[in-house]
Amino acid sequence: MMKNSNLFELIQVDEYAATPKYLQLTHSILKAIEMGKIVKNDLMPSINELSFELEISRDTAEKGYKYLKKMGVLGSVPGKGYFVQSTEFRQTLRIFLLFNKLSAHKKILYDAFTAALGEYVAVDFYIYNNDFALFKKLLGSRQEDYSHYVIIPHFLEGGENAHEIINAIPRDKLILLDKKIPGIEGEYAAVYENFEQDIYRALGEAREQLSKYHTIKVIFPGYTYHPVEILKGCSRFCQEYAFNFKVVHSIADEPIGEGEVYINLMEEDLVILIERIISLQWEPGRQVGVISYNETPLKKLILNGITTISTDFYQMGALTARMILENKKEQVEVPFYLTLRNSL
Repeated sequence: MMKNSNLFELIQVDEYAATPKYLQLTHSILKAIEMGKIVKNDLMPSINELSFELEISRDTAEKGYKYLKKMGVLGSVPGKGYFVQSTEFRQTLRIFLLFNKLSAHKKILYDAFTAALGEYVAVDFYIYNNDFALFKKLLGSRQEDYSHYVIIPHFLEGGENAHEIINAIPRDKLILLDKKIPGIEGEYAAVYENFEQDIYRALGEAREQLSKYHTIKVIFPGYTYHPVEILKGCSRFCQEYAFNFKVVHSIADEPIGEGEVYINLMEEDLVILIERIISLQWEPGRQVGVISYNETPLKKLILNGITTISTDFYQMGALTARMILENKKEQVEVPFYLTLRNSL
């Protein structure tokens, strides 16, 4: 068995990536084998050497090796360590996954996506925190040749130029997730929400419950990545069905009156709203109504249940994975659901 002295030049662990480090380790080794840089019977560095050179924990290094051993790529000999047992594999799918943020519902999406792809697909996962400059840097500095780029394009500011960055990606490799944006040229895949029509339809389904209220207020922070189409859909509903409509930028400062329904987009706004309703000793669903964007398990329990309007994030993740596995270039609008609970 020969030891590959240049292995540490081939293995990369990126601090910016949200992909678990043990998976980054395994994907680097698999790619090096595919490129012929590591060959059958090469002796791999020890767990301690990996840990020291890559500045990762021993547990992370060991987990990576165990993963490759489970694939049949690595073998081990007591007292000698790990070696390349087989190079008979083909990791054809390597995906660049770019999320705007992490949240409870985005975790549902991520888990569904990776589960549907299967464990032997390489996914490099990055988060840009709604920051266009970081978005541009992450896409601009990509050096890997990925089979697919799956991108959620939500920005606090500067996003009007996002299409220029995205247009540099080959269309057959691009999947836009959650939101379509103008300016993307050619035929590309998308799994997205129709924000204006979704909220309009959801409020229509809740007309019976809404009939005991006179005003609908959307808590929409002045500095936000949320699409203005949400406000357009809500405003259209209120005009058609004779509700007062107001956009609230700060729920902490907004007077709360009886007969009002509040639609929150941000989880922190929901907390403030609930605290204020409790301080008034009011009961959601009677004096005041609450509708929350994005279904999460906790909302089934808070205040005996909070009414939600939400896309199906599990289906969004599973559909995107299926599109990759079946090599489809479709644009699919994900279903949007109203879940009625006691808060309305």
